Amino acid sequence: MTDDRRRALVVEDDIDLARAVADILSDDGFDVTQRHDGESGFAEARDGTYDLIVLDVMLPRRNGFTVCLDLRNANVQTPLLMLTAKDGDLDEIEGLEVGADDFLRKPFERTILMARIHALMRRHARGRPRAIAVGAVTLDPLSRRVTSHGTEVSLTPREFALLEYLFSHAGQPLAKSEILDAVWGAGFDGDPNIVEVYVGYLRRKLDQSSESSLISTVRGIGYGVLGV
Repeated sequence: MTDDRRRALVVEDDIDLARAVADILSDDGFDVTQRHDGESGFAEARDGTYDLIVLDVMLPRRNGFTVCLDLRNANVQTPLLMLTAKDGDLDEIEGLEVGADDFLRKPFERTILMARIHALMRRHARGRPRAIAVGAVTLDPLSRRVTSHGTEVSLTPREFALLEYLFSHAGQPLAKSEILDAVWGAGFDGDPNIVEVYVGYLRRKLDQSSESSLISTVRGIGYGVLGV
């Protein structure tokens, strides 16, 4: 073992799953510590030095949401992937709102787990994200605040993710399929018209008039933040 190995903390009460995730991470070059309840997981994450935290939602003694929120309030900014066995978007929304960096539903494939972790680590390696200003709208990825014409606008986590993706590709048209993969995930099998629905939500919240919109519709392609 060398000193430059990355360290990961896995907090999961299913012992077999925790061991399986730890083995996968170990194969990828991590030194892995396991905890099996929320209280000891929080203490270890707060007091230890880790490059990655994998945190289950449903834990004894303290659930993953409160663990994540308290870690962020304690200024622990370690990249954090949250796991859940539940279907639906409610867990994902709450997880992102308390400070999780990404979300993965069980059961999952080894390749999907590592793809998510590698993407998460790459984002973290780029350093503290800076606020992005496009026209009269400013988005701060760290505080997750958005202002339009000087007034703070309340966005849902999905609306924020969509706007952040459009802003990060300002000046270029984006295919609807590309937006779906980036914001809803490659495994999304719902109605692709959900993109239009959420673009409409953003327009109503951010645009001052219906005549000029921050988000342009690009015929035959999709959407983009263009010509602002």
